[in-house]
Amino acid sequence: MSLVPYGLARPFLFGLDAEQAHELTLDALARTQNTPLACFYSQTRVNDPVRLAGLEFPNRLGLAAGLDKNARCIDAFAAMGFGFVEVGTVTPKAQPGNPKPRIFRIPERNALINRLGFNNEGLEAFLRNVQRARFRRTGRGSPTLLGLNIGKNAATPIENAVDDYLIGLAGVYPHADYVTVNISSPNTANLRSLQSDEALDGLLAAVAKRREELAAQHGKRVPVFVKIAPDLDETQVQLIAATLKRHGIDGVIATNTTLARDVVAGLRHAEETGGLSGAPVLQASNRVIAQLRAALGPAYPIIGVGGVLSAEDARSKLDAGADLVQIYTGLIYRGPALVRDAARALAARAPG
Repeated sequence: MSLVPYGLARPFLFGLDAEQAHELTLDALARTQNTPLACFYSQTRVNDPVRLAGLEFPNRLGLAAGLDKNARCIDAFAAMGFGFVEVGTVTPKAQPGNPKPRIFRIPERNALINRLGFNNEGLEAFLRNVQRARFRRTGRGSPTLLGLNIGKNAATPIENAVDDYLIGLAGVYPHADYVTVNISSPNTANLRSLQSDEALDGLLAAVAKRREELAAQHGKRVPVFVKIAPDLDETQVQLIAATLKRHGIDGVIATNTTLARDVVAGLRHAEETGGLSGAPVLQASNRVIAQLRAALGPAYPIIGVGGVLSAEDARSKLDAGADLVQIYTGLIYRGPALVRDAARALAARAPG
């Protein structure tokens, strides 16, 4: 694959409003996937199979949720060489998210701030897009795995949040290779309170019970992961780890965006409300990964995400204790070349 097109496109895209560039890119990917024009971003997938949570991942690198909220571009991202693609967050009902502007670049730190607020077209439209994707029918070896990420509507009171997650779980279950329960976005009011001990216990008890019912109904057991924030202390991480294990949750994704601003202080947009992603999150994410590994033991599945802008950053996730790695902001700054480079680095560093 030629990487020239992204090199040419980035200055143009970075000259636009960040959300406008985001939507323009997704529109282009949606139109060109499964066409000859996909050659501009298609790459041979690195073969580095790993078995985790009962699934066979073709390689250790995945796309993080949040980039393709409505599952429009699954085939395009699969063509870039990801071993797994996670789309969403989807909520039961469509919602516009927070007022614009709501995405801000901090290029001096290879970072973004977003306060999108789970803007999406709702579960019904999301599932139509998932069902249209062709990635499982390509016939080229093991298919890219698909994670479907669920959340609550902003209008749903936090005390009723479990209802939204159960609706989402039931809706995505037949179509997912794994399901992610997102309780860590900073852009939906009070959502992160679901990470507290009592709230998390109640939510995961309900999710685990419903998952068993769905497994019996559909004749398959789909793994469930929980995505947590980087802004947690060690005691909080240990409590979350114990709750995940107590309810038989299959894995954890660490981490979402951060509310911290120390690494970007003084720069343009640094004080915007929202979650900070990109390079500044690397160390905080790795700290939480290491604490999770210590609390969960050597065999519990951990997906590391946050701050991967290079092959070395990807390797640092494995060194911290992750089994798999996801990227999002790094793809915006580095383009599809990062997928190839990071996947190769993870294959070279992987144990065994």
